[in-house]
Amino acid sequence: MTPENNTNTVIAIRGARNHNLKGISVDIPRDRLTVITGVSGSGKSSLAFDTIYAEGQRRYIESLSSYARQFLDQIQKPDVEHIEGLPPTIAIEQRTCPPSPRSTVATATEIYDYLRLLYAKIGIPSCYHCKCIISRQTIDQMVQKIMEFPQKTRIMLLAPLVKGKKGEHREIFQSIIQKGFVRARVDNTIIDLKTIPKLARYKTHEIDVIVDRLVVKEDIRTRLSDSIETCLELGEGVMLVSQEIVETGFKPVSTDHILSERYACPKCGRGYEELTPRMFSFNSPYGACPDCDGLGNTFDFDPELIVPDKHLSIKDGAIDAWHNWGSLTQTHYNNQTKQFSKTFSVSLNTPFVKLPKETVDALLFGAEDFEGVVPNLKRIYEKTTSERILNRLISYMSYRTCTVCKGARLRPEALSVKINHKSIHEIMDLTIEESLRFFKNLKLSGQQAVVSKQILKELQGKLCFMIDVGLHYVTLGRSSDTLSGGEAQRTQLAKQVGSGLVGICYVLDEPTIGLHPRDNERLLQTLVTLRNNGNTVILIEHDEYTIRHADHIIDLGPGAGEQGGSVVAQGTPEEIADNPNSLTGQYLNQTLTIPLPLKRREIHLRNSLEIQGARAHNLKSINVKIPLKTFCCVTGVSGSGKSTLVNDILHRSLAQSLYGSHEPPGAHDKILGVERIDKVIEVDQSPIGRTPRSNPATYTRAFDLIRTLFAQTQEAKIRGYTAGRYSFNISGGRCEACKGQGTKKVEMHFLPDMYVMCEECRGKRYNKATLEVTYKDKSISDVLDMYVEDARRFFKNIPKIDRILRTLADVGLGYMKLGQPSTSLSGGEAQRIKLATELSKQATGKTLYILDEPTTGLHFADIQQLLKILHRLVDLGNTVLVIEHNLEVVKTADYIIDLGPEGGIHGGEVVAAGTPEHIIEINRSYTGRFLRNVL
Repeated sequence: MTPENNTNTVIAIRGARNHNLKGISVDIPRDRLTVITGVSGSGKSSLAFDTIYAEGQRRYIESLSSYARQFLDQIQKPDVEHIEGLPPTIAIEQRTCPPSPRSTVATATEIYDYLRLLYAKIGIPSCYHCKCIISRQTIDQMVQKIMEFPQKTRIMLLAPLVKGKKGEHREIFQSIIQKGFVRARVDNTIIDLKTIPKLARYKTHEIDVIVDRLVVKEDIRTRLSDSIETCLELGEGVMLVSQEIVETGFKPVSTDHILSERYACPKCGRGYEELTPRMFSFNSPYGACPDCDGLGNTFDFDPELIVPDKHLSIKDGAIDAWHNWGSLTQTHYNNQTKQFSKTFSVSLNTPFVKLPKETVDALLFGAEDFEGVVPNLKRIYEKTTSERILNRLISYMSYRTCTVCKGARLRPEALSVKINHKSIHEIMDLTIEESLRFFKNLKLSGQQAVVSKQILKELQGKLCFMIDVGLHYVTLGRSSDTLSGGEAQRTQLAKQVGSGLVGICYVLDEPTIGLHPRDNERLLQTLVTLRNNGNTVILIEHDEYTIRHADHIIDLGPGAGEQGGSVVAQGTPEEIADNPNSLTGQYLNQTLTIPLPLKRREIHLRNSLEIQGARAHNLKSINVKIPLKTFCCVTGVSGSGKSTLVNDILHRSLAQSLYGSHEPPGAHDKILGVERIDKVIEVDQSPIGRTPRSNPATYTRAFDLIRTLFAQTQEAKIRGYTAGRYSFNISGGRCEACKGQGTKKVEMHFLPDMYVMCEECRGKRYNKATLEVTYKDKSISDVLDMYVEDARRFFKNIPKIDRILRTLADVGLGYMKLGQPSTSLSGGEAQRIKLATELSKQATGKTLYILDEPTTGLHFADIQQLLKILHRLVDLGNTVLVIEHNLEVVKTADYIIDLGPEGGIHGGEVVAAGTPEHIIEINRSYTGRFLRNVL
């Protein structure tokens, strides 16, 4: 493409030198779909994210208030001469979501906002106590309800004026003082209104004016009726009755009753507030279940962990939580169990599994004359100051479904509101596809149809976008932190498409990750829609189908790290395929291919792991055999049950059997053949660390060896420096200004937090004295700044360090710096660091390796290198089990287990199992259909 400086048609980048970029200049066509490709470490992210997006973000902040601009001198400008024609930029990266238990698919995509609005507008409320449709209360009914309180009960009648709103609310206080009221309840505290109280402006407040204070007795009916009328007038149809409850030996407490002209149960008279969107929010105190604070689960003592082996008797230590304590505590617990034995006539020698349910309940939860194991542990947990005891008690706890809301997260008042017989929680339990069908089939008339028309239009539009990006199988209530990197990215992509923005530059990192080839076409159509709406779409991508359908391709290389950073080729897919300098082009024109194995390994199903009755999530009680000493692939469309089978059932069960893990596996009958393996290693895409202090060197333990090496230098010995001096996790040798991070965290409030270079150490992490000690003329900071390939040459005579660095290079990470912060790693890079760490250890020959989409972020050439490593592990007698969509990997497998046929409720079956040659013969298998083209 001929370079032009027409900023209306291209994004002109000149002299980009970020990281390993060699001062490149490129023109990216605007309002087009551009793919940046190349081997791992060739500079794709440096160009797309660290140059284009970073400059777009900097320009955006520059346009904001002075508060934001005060940080501009700290935010590093991308190392580029200039960029022209850059529109507002949005990045959608491939990273797993931060672990927030409050974020769900529906909340992250704003679908839940429309759901809450819909239920507030057309939901039909019913009484959660007696299931009747609620109706308005009359003043006579309210009087009668209050008169049913016990005689001589003290009550206050209040009119709610402000509920959960920020501000000083001076005008409200002035108004009620002018009307003659002398007291109010502000944030649950009763105050006199002699003067206007000063409230914190930026905090939320509750203000209720006290209309009357009474004692319940027969002669107050007339006064009560008048006061109720005043309350309803001030409170716009709603009032509160604060009832004082006195119990002997306790201080009086007050409880509020809501009375409303608008909503009340005709049977029990219980009053309800008018429906509002926040009533359906589990992130608001007005909607969240008060017991679990809207989380849906509580961290509590788990009977399964307290009694891990039910075949033991109480005497033999069945109650693990009351076993193996110090002599005094143990004697106390022994006496407790003896007393229990006498009281309930139970033999302490009886296996726990044979005890009657009533006895087990009394033992665990207590009875009239016995405290119970769980209440006892709770009491100690609340009182202990010993960290050792606390840690032991925590080992008997787990997250358990909230017993009050049953995992629904909301108050009962919100859960009793229905649309077409479904509560908002029941909608959240539906998949995207099912929920769209529900709303399309919703029959409304009259006022309901008018009010909901626009809401339903927006709701259905957002659900359609989710389906278009291949997330039809995901439930609305699924926690965001359980999404894979690819799923999280596509969730954000659907949100952006739904926003309808125009004139934006979108930068995406491998949006096809996690998608079966069948779903790629639909995703590509979404990206094309984004482009056709007048946006520029820039993808980092390795998927052949997407590359072939791009408008423009930029191929970086020719190698990784220092050998990369140049533009090898650019143009249309056809021009790239015809360019002999382009490694990508050679794979596109099939000059280079990933070869099939010369001979597949023999399959012996008698020597296998057999999962029987797998029925977690959408699995249909399937039986699956995984042949050992093979390279085995689990395939299937998105949502077919692959992760549930491999990660939730197989890995958790093996971790429980081999390592005593407390994490419960998914529902299944049993697994046969566990004795045939002695080690299981799961390599997933979760982050290797949450702060810049974590990096590839620290995670692989190479840094421990490097620190020891520096401590053994002559200069370090003279100064008395130990290996601890070179740790940036403890004070001494690190830079104290940034606590050894090399960067400082800036809380932007209106934007995601940013990390900026520490001005004290200039990103070197250490103080001046520490950096004066060198090994082969390199300081410890210089070593952390080395690429893995360079570090291999530097440490080639140190076998232990070289072994770790060699495995990092073998998995395609030779381009990465040893000290690269974990916060900047993609999910695929984090996974390969974990893989390299495991590969650097001694294999047993009976190890099961579990990998979830290991080709994430890999070019064709990198995949070929990775396959050599995985097959080498199998040649050593180990088993490699891979969840994978990439057909170049699947075609080299010894054995394939294909799940489906569809995702969600239409999946969970074994569609086919066998060699690739057998799979292509199964017409029902989508994997088989696409595999035919590469075999």
